[in-house]
Amino acid sequence: MTETTLPVLDIRNLCVEYPLANGSTLKAVKNTDLMIRPGEIHALVGESGAGKTTVGNALMGLLQAPGRIASGSIVIAGKQIDLRTGRTEGIVPGRDVGAIFQDPMTSLNPLFTVESQLCEGMLTHLKLSSKEAKARALELMKAVGIPEPERRLNSYPHQLSGGQRQRVVIATALACNPQLIVADEPTTALDVSVQAQILKLIRDLADERGVGILLVTHNMGVVAEIADRVTIMQNGAVVESGPTREVLTAPKAPYARTLIAAVPPIETRLERLPVPSEETQVSLDARATVRRKSAKSEAGSRDDVVLSVRDLAVEYGSRSLIPGRKASVFKAVKGVSFDVRRGEIFGLVGESGCGKTTVANSIAGLVTQSSGTIDFQGTALGARREKSVRQSLQMVFQDPYSALNPRLRINSAIAEPILFYKLASNAQEARQDATTLLEAVGLPADAGARFSHAFSGGQRQRIAIARALGPRPSLLICDEPTSALDVSVQAQLLNLLKDLRDLAGLSMLFISHDLAVIRQMCDRVAVMKSGQIVELADTETLFTAPQHEYTRELLRLAPSLERILGANSPRPGRGWQNG
Repeated sequence: MTETTLPVLDIRNLCVEYPLANGSTLKAVKNTDLMIRPGEIHALVGESGAGKTTVGNALMGLLQAPGRIASGSIVIAGKQIDLRTGRTEGIVPGRDVGAIFQDPMTSLNPLFTVESQLCEGMLTHLKLSSKEAKARALELMKAVGIPEPERRLNSYPHQLSGGQRQRVVIATALACNPQLIVADEPTTALDVSVQAQILKLIRDLADERGVGILLVTHNMGVVAEIADRVTIMQNGAVVESGPTREVLTAPKAPYARTLIAAVPPIETRLERLPVPSEETQVSLDARATVRRKSAKSEAGSRDDVVLSVRDLAVEYGSRSLIPGRKASVFKAVKGVSFDVRRGEIFGLVGESGCGKTTVANSIAGLVTQSSGTIDFQGTALGARREKSVRQSLQMVFQDPYSALNPRLRINSAIAEPILFYKLASNAQEARQDATTLLEAVGLPADAGARFSHAFSGGQRQRIAIARALGPRPSLLICDEPTSALDVSVQAQLLNLLKDLRDLAGLSMLFISHDLAVIRQMCDRVAVMKSGQIVELADTETLFTAPQHEYTRELLRLAPSLERILGANSPRPGRGWQNG
């Protein structure tokens, strides 16, 4: 690739606006420049609302009304987009510009086979015959590394794993030989091993096929691993752009330095993660109130066992409708045992399908165990959870959007369990408690008057945490609470959870597939594979001297700025340290 090569994408002074109901205008993208040459991967990073996805939508003609390109120019393969229509003669989305979106299940039609979806674009744009399109579809399946491609061609999306579905999406994006691919968060929901495979595939596409790739992501480890150049956006504007290594090791913009510093390291454990501001640190008044209201959960020494799980097994079965055929049984969890101590954050890590969420749901009473015992605060739990147990055992789910009732104001949503468990004498007292909890999670008191749609994803997750704290639990189960959040918001929430553990004596079962987050948060960690715990140790021992081959493989595959860029390259905001 040379400097004289014609760019596959050349964006100059791009401005995107959304007119608002009050007559004002929201400037979603401001004076943005970005260039991608053939075979180059250019990462576009920033927090939610930074404008990175809007840039991708603008160049693909996917801006939703009333959004519009106000000014600037977008040139794809030497052809300029008409700013009034978002289209250009000779450039067709799907043919000349491919797209890889975050969720492959929403990108693929569940009613059609993989073959029909791969062939559709080729039949329409390349005018191939059905036989030629099927042959090319099979080649693409092999190229993206899907096992048994002949059989998988006839599969439906639900019959494939998450990684296989994402590979099909990549194959679909490649079907018409595009010069440019927009990959919007293509690995966010994937486990480290699947993510490593997808990243290698994307890098190979750029190197071997000369495809230019715009990689929209908030994962700085992914950026360090495969991107040639990186552009960092904040509030719709570019704050820094340049070669990846240069930007990640010596950023000039204060926001860029803060964003990179907020990435949790996997090599060492920090007391607190750097964030743009410590607004989410619990105030002194809120600390005192929450500590007083949670006093019952602080009794006893740190070594007291709050939760004891022994030989837990969970099976899913379906009765056969065919006479004489046996029912099929899937063993999701097989003989899992562990303890969670008072005031401890216990980590459960593993790939999708390993059984970690099933374990959490069994403890919470959302899934019925097949065998084994669950002992909570000295009481054996049966199939049904008593009211006192449900009060003392609360859960924070991965998706705060679906965890909150959109019809309730935030104060009412937080006060609801407080009133249900009779922890307040009247509604007014419950609302006062809700206000205190909002302040405890770093939100202003007036936030309680708004509905959940008025908040960002990170703010919604703080509200979900406040609601879970309302019943004054002894154990908080956190199931992937930060996996979909930007690094700076993630850092704030991780610091917040540590604060709440310290001030309220909470025990936590913390579930994640992000090993860097696990190292920062947990005192002890259990690694799960295929429904079983393969290794359990204190966090530092597990990360510095893992015993099981599977644990070593997970650690090897996890993206790491320190490992990729070199231990001697100082990360802004803190020194590079080896664990």
